[in-house]
Formats: sequence, structure tokens, C-alpha cells
Amino acid sequence: MFSGAGLSAESGIPTFRGNEGHPLWSQFNPMELASAAGFEANPKRVIEWYNWRRGKLAHARPNAAHLALARHPQLVEITQNVDDLLERAGVPPRAVLHLHGTIGKDRCNGSCGYEEAIDLAQPPPLRDCPRCGARLRPAVVWFGEGLPSEIWNEAQRICSALDCLLVVGTSAVVYPAASLIEVAAAAGGTIISINTERCDPSGAFGSSGAKHIELVGPASAMVPQLLEGLSFDALR
Repeated sequence: MFSGAGLSAESGIPTFRGNEGHPLWSQFNPMELASAAGFEANPKRVIEWYNWRRGKLAHARPNAAHLALARHPQLVEITQNVDDLLERAGVPPRAVLHLHGTIGKDRCNGSCGYEEAIDLAQPPPLRDCPRCGARLRPAVVWFGEGLPSEIWNEAQRICSALDCLLVVGTSAVVYPAASLIEVAAAAGGTIISINTERCDPSGAFGSSGAKHIELVGPASAMVPQLLEGLSFDALR
């Protein structure tokens, strides 16, 4: 399964694009709040914005789509989401590949490799790395940064060897993550997409040439219906 922000939208987590809720990038400048340059220019503002998002996540709950996916622990969950709602729903952490990192941790903005989990309900303010003195920042992937290589390589490997890829809550226009759809299609896999909007033909769905089944509707209703009664015991 490959998911985007639409998977968590019904849990009250704002999306970044599209028409679900209040897309964050219609309200904020991404280059000021989600880039290395933005952090260097005003680190306090960036941390305060992420802590606002962390507070919203602390009070969120997994929706029916998360819970339905958790009932199939054999599935691998490749997600662009930085929240932990899949894990809270009961998906084994080893089965979740966070392509864009996690908002539940801070890491050193320098090169020492320090990382620590934070309390989403009481996130700490801007502070220095206890190991090297550089600033700590959210452990997420910002604009202009590469995806974590180990996770990305594993995601590509999985998508190149599957028969069917379920895509939930993403318009598939953000690369390189969206290229996983193309990888699955090139390997002969069928793509089943669930989203509240029809697919953008300029994105990965249109360019992949995939065998594509498009389902339009909310993830919380459609994912449980799709997975009901299915067995994945032969997977992995």
C-alpha cells in the first residue's frame, strides 16, 4: 500500500494540496517552513509551526481506513505521511516505510546523527543538539532534500515485485515518491487508487501506463470495503 495525506485527512490532519479540509500550502509558504533555507532564516518560526502540527496530531485518532489496514499486518505500508496514525492503529512499525520521515522525532541539523523521540502533546521549543551543539529540527524530509536511502531502496524493491499496489489518498504528483506507481506498473502490477478526487492525468497515474482501477470516495469508507474478506496470508 502506498499512501498520502488523504489517508489521514479524516482524522483531522490537514492535507498539503487538493480540496480536502484546508490544504496547508494554501495558507503557508512551504519554502519558509519546510526547507533548510527557511530553517536557517528563522528556526524559531519553523519549530513553532511544526509544534502546532504536532499538537493537532497528538489529539488525532486513527480513522476506519487506518484500522482496516492494521487488520492485515502482512501488508507493507509505504507512506508519504509523517504522522504515526498507522502505528497507532496497530500496524507493526517494521511494516511501515516513512518516505518523508516522522514528525514524532527531532534530529540534529548538523552531521552528528543525533535523534530523539518527542512528546507530541508537549513538544519542546527550539533547542540545541546535546551531542554537537547544532540546532535540532524535525526528523522529516524538507523540500530539496533526498529521501532516506535505505527506506527508498526498500520501497522500490517492494514495488518492483508486487502484483497489485493499493494507492490511498494521494494525487501522485509529488516526486520521487510518486514514481513508485510507475515502478509497480512497469513490473506489470495492477494499480488500485482510492482518493476523493479523480486522478490527475499529468501525474504518475497518467504517465505509468498502468492497469488502473480508480475508486473515488473517502478512504475511511472505501478502504474497509475493499479489504473486507480478503486474505493476505501468502504475502511477504
